[in-house]
Amino acid sequence: MGLFKFVKSVGEKLFGASEANAAPADQLAKEIAKHGLDAQGLDIKVNGNAITVGGATKSTEEAEKIILALGNTLGVSEVQSNLIVAAEAPAAIMYEVQKGDTLWKIAEIHYGKGKGASYTAIFEANRPMLSHPDKIYPGQILRIPPLA
Repeated sequence: MGLFKFVKSVGEKLFGASEANAAPADQLAKEIAKHGLDAQGLDIKVNGNAITVGGATKSTEEAEKIILALGNTLGVSEVQSNLIVAAEAPAAIMYEVQKGDTLWKIAEIHYGKGKGASYTAIFEANRPMLSHPDKIYPGQILRIPPLA
């Protein structure tokens, strides 16, 4: 799937992580599982602040959520995805939240003026990593799915 960049000084703080280094692979696997994603059979390698993840996933959406669960943790600056997807679908746009952003504003940027109410599609595309539409922070990376 490629290389994904993240802001290493923001995100979920996991045991063993620091701004300089990502958490150990076992802690990252727990973070994936915490979000209800299947971490079984994933090969997670950590090299400082870079993560490489391989293995098989059911869908493009699941692969993207795994990448976000890994990347939106303290100490991670990049995730190299070697995930193999069983059911390919159009990839979502990855968007870095800026200061002052809301999901409504992001929806209008990506879907067009007057489409702010489509923020629910962005919220749902990032569940369970997002627990509430107002709980986003600068530097966080979100999936922006195509509108149906």
